[in-house]
Amino acid sequence: MEGVGTLPETVMAADVVEVAAAGPGPAIPSAKRAAGRMPKWEADARDRARSAVRRSARPLAGLSARDADEDDTRLLVTDLLCDGLGYGKDDDLTTEYQARGEFAGYGVRIARRLVALIEIKRAATRLGAKHLRPAAAHAVSEGVEWLILTNGQVWQAWHLTPGLPVTLDLVLEVDLLGEHAPGHKADTLFHLSKEALQHRVIDDLWRVKAATSATSIGTAITSGPVIDQIRKQLRRQTGHNMDPAELSELIRSAVLRPDAMCRPRRPATVVCGIPVGRVEDLVG
Repeated sequence: MEGVGTLPETVMAADVVEVAAAGPGPAIPSAKRAAGRMPKWEADARDRARSAVRRSARPLAGLSARDADEDDTRLLVTDLLCDGLGYGKDDDLTTEYQARGEFAGYGVRIARRLVALIEIKRAATRLGAKHLRPAAAHAVSEGVEWLILTNGQVWQAWHLTPGLPVTLDLVLEVDLLGEHAPGHKADTLFHLSKEALQHRVIDDLWRVKAATSATSIGTAITSGPVIDQIRKQLRRQTGHNMDPAELSELIRSAVLRPDAMCRPRRPATVVCGIPVGRVEDLVG
């Protein structure tokens, strides 16, 4: 199959990864509806996720304690995917994208359509965007928007936006052995279930995050119409009529946080033939 075993040629020539959110996972807006209004499929999927979180605590702790390799981690992750998140091992999970150790996970098919790629790392791995380069290359080639990265204990969902460079946004993160209550962990993990992908619940979560991100709000504040209204209000208050460009620059440099500003597209750095957004993404 084209694209399996090597990075697609069209991806090799492009800017592949621009990491837009590589810090701790953002808070997950509550998507739970009142019990009487929640569809049965969602209630069942949430209940299954809660049971999986409880059952997996001891096996996950064992994996971390003995620094289990990727093969052992993969076995537990597969159990979680099937028993906790509702995927059929034969019907929904495909291994066709595994090749030469570059990609060590699954493709997820819903109604025969590839909708996500899951990258599995060994239990002790500190997860980061650098682990997604092979999966991102396959995702670009196949038109996939969602990448799931896990070491069994920590689960991350990244949204891939095509372009030059491709942009990866961390949409959710949950640590199944972390300090949050089991209910919070299950509600977050639910977004990675088969039902959530089928009903595009995770897409709704992504739209909320994109709309409320610091970058989106900063872009709105520094847009022409808003700058004009701020200029008029300042003129009414102070009598000084500021130049719009000067006001915009002042807001960008002295009022807004740096992460609220759209970053210029940077040329890719190519390491071992793989273009990445930032050299620091390779560190650690």
